[in-house]
Amino acid sequence: MTIWENAMQYQLLINGVLVDGEGERQSVYNPATGEVILEIAEASPAQVDAAVQAADNAFAEWGQTTPKARAECLLKLADSIEQNALEFARLESQNCGKPLHCVINDEIPAIVDVFRFFAGAARCLSGLAAGEYLEGHTSMIRRDPIGVVASIAPWNYPLMMAAWKLAPALAAGNCVVIKPSEITPLTALKLAVLAKDIFPPGVLNVLFGRGQTVGDVLTGHEKVRMVSLTGSIATGEHILRHTAPAIKRTHMELGGKAPVIVFDDADLDAVAQGVRTFGFYNAGQDCTAACRIYAQRGIYDALVEKLGNAVSSLKMGAPEDESTELGPLSSLAHLKRVTAAVEEAKALSHIRVITGGSQTEGKGYYFAPTLLADAKQEDAIVQREVFGPVVSITVFDDEDQVLRWANDSRYGLASSVWT
Repeated sequence: MTIWENAMQYQLLINGVLVDGEGERQSVYNPATGEVILEIAEASPAQVDAAVQAADNAFAEWGQTTPKARAECLLKLADSIEQNALEFARLESQNCGKPLHCVINDEIPAIVDVFRFFAGAARCLSGLAAGEYLEGHTSMIRRDPIGVVASIAPWNYPLMMAAWKLAPALAAGNCVVIKPSEITPLTALKLAVLAKDIFPPGVLNVLFGRGQTVGDVLTGHEKVRMVSLTGSIATGEHILRHTAPAIKRTHMELGGKAPVIVFDDADLDAVAQGVRTFGFYNAGQDCTAACRIYAQRGIYDALVEKLGNAVSSLKMGAPEDESTELGPLSSLAHLKRVTAAVEEAKALSHIRVITGGSQTEGKGYYFAPTLLADAKQEDAIVQREVFGPVVSITVFDDEDQVLRWANDSRYGLASSVWT
């Protein structure tokens, strides 16, 4: 039996029961081949409502549990993920196109640690000491869980982002309804199988479906008190508008365009290796990817040459190959977006393509690791998140100029300085 053949692993979890979706069936693809892995039915609006109602009902008891009880559940889930590490890694690799060795060595241990960390944090919830602001009265802060949290996880790190969203919310005593991306749902649905036997019914619910059919119904539900999203700025804007009338709490992580500032005195070999690693990990589908390089004029040409050699040496290949460093992009639609962004840049007369610059031939959603030189600050390739294996480099003259450019962005997340 392959990891795809047990359809029971890919059901929704609603109120402690694994059920088939009642909505439209959606195809889930292997981005390394472009082939359909399987089809899964979306949650219907009635099933979304049932999941939220179950979470709301469960909150009455789960929100009053002791930190010990919540920590024990999180530790059990961490142990269960660890025991099933290879299966989770294979699912993540084949559904996302990630190199298998990266998932098993980098991501799974970190995911397990997230649940163990917040199991400990559950015992450390405390309020600030208070002063006397009115005579005869004592003021204090008490930390209480919010209630039902709707979590929308992205497609670039499906299981990792699910862990980041689930662990703190559950540790604090909230109940969660999580919707993974319809592009990469398999590890979240596998997680539901494990969680079913660990958490009380309704505490953790897992749905499947698109944003417009499931996500909107979920985030707009009257009993959802908070929405957590990792995704694009456009999706964040949509959810903020959608939830504003109900004044829901929101937690938004909406991308990045990380500047990398390289001064004349930097170790250029170290810079090239750093960008090779952190600009192209996960095929550049990372909101902290080191993708917007500013090099001081004295070392600009030398750094372009070293970066070109470093980037062109990245090994693309099948996710299961131990030597693969760069896998495919997560979907055909995203491959088209990355291609369009690079073609727009290439159409500018001042842009030089040092290496890459196009989709590779053959099966799958592969885009060659790309370095674009001589980019200008106002270029779209500098200003907009590409979210692919694409790095631009721009020359600067002095510190004031480069700091102004580095901060001239609608994004804010990661940055680095080499000197």
